[in-house]
Amino acid sequence: MDQSPTALKIDRTEPLSEKTQAYFDLCKEKLGLVPNVLQAYSFDETKLRAFTDMYNDLMLAESGLSKLEREMIAVAVSSVNRCFYCLTAHGAAVRQLSGEPALGELMVMNYRVAELCARQRTMLDFAVKLTERPAEILEKDREALRKEGFSDRDIWDIASVAAFFNMTNRVAAATDMRPNDEYHSMAR
Repeated sequence: MDQSPTALKIDRTEPLSEKTQAYFDLCKEKLGLVPNVLQAYSFDETKLRAFTDMYNDLMLAESGLSKLEREMIAVAVSSVNRCFYCLTAHGAAVRQLSGEPALGELMVMNYRVAELCARQRTMLDFAVKLTERPAEILEKDREALRKEGFSDRDIWDIASVAAFFNMTNRVAAATDMRPNDEYHSMAR
């Protein structure tokens, strides 16, 4: 990588382990790039591993939520937080997974104007309320999700994905983390 993915200049004290280098090579093979967020965390492999373990569990593991729904949560939360990195990277994922470039752009700007089914809208309303006003989450909010077919485990996953992106948005803002240039042209 030619330049730091963040405004912070934190050098690695050790070269990448074989395991981490293999993971980066796999990213390059599957995605065509190593996401800057991984490069940013690579100064400390323990932190990188914690980040990737949580991300992979929330975004890729078996769930009652589709991959698209999880990416939609990432974008809705990141839109509230105005996280340039996540809006760019996860907006590209919404465009790619949905096959609808306009949906990705609408999600980035305001999910409320996108043509979404009631299930998706209820899910995103919950994630955004959890982001903006967590103390106001009530049983009626969980019940609205249940009425749309979400299980209690799904509600846990919605909350966990929203919470994860609230955390990563703040780290990205604090460090001025920049997305890979390639994300801007993906799935257009």
